[in-house]
Amino acid sequence: MKPQSEAYLEKSHEMLEDARRTLAAALPGHAARMAYFVAFHAAQALIIERQSRAAKTHRGVNAQFARIARDEGLARELPAFLTSSYHYKESVDYDTGPERIVRHEDAACAISEAEQFLLTIAAFLGQRE
Repeated sequence: MKPQSEAYLEKSHEMLEDARRTLAAALPGHAARMAYFVAFHAAQALIIERQSRAAKTHRGVNAQFARIARDEGLARELPAFLTSSYHYKESVDYDTGPERIVRHEDAACAISEAEQFLLTIAAFLGQRE
């Protein structure tokens, strides 16, 4: 595996632990936002491994990851989670109304899905725990 891919997977693992700690601190919006970044960094690892360079935007990561996932035969749930979890980042960063509020249960679910995303990509790329 390329060193940059490994670095993105390591960042993804760090974000997963940060998300768990943030949820435990009763900050579900920020925890859900971090869950998105768990998937984002894992997706970047796969993109780098296949294309030798990272995508430059969130939209680019989404598009490139979806294409690679399809070509590699990865589960459709992976690109779907990357797309849907971006809502948490967007909501926490930009929304001002009630739509920015994330329930604890939703954040916990997002973290669980992000963990599965990360584990799937890490296993696919052959990362050893």
